[in-house]
Amino acid sequence: MLNNIGLPGLLLIAVVVLVLFGRGKISSLMGEVGKGITAFKKGVKDGTEELENQAAEEAKDVTPEEDAKDKDKV
Repeated sequence: MLNNIGLPGLLLIAVVVLVLFGRGKISSLMGEVGKGITAFKKGVKDGTEELENQAAEEAKDVTPEEDAKDKDKV
């Protein structure tokens, strides 16, 4: 159904949307969409960094704790 729209159909839809909402409303709406995308990217980046930090903390100390006395007994 959407495969048959083509360029003239998209232009017609764009003109109808522009007439219905006006240029100012569309501009502010696109600004809000941009802010949302930026916030989403920042959240994904922060989540990735948090997971990397957790993995780094877990990987820091992997040696078992042994006393010097235990080494002498072996």
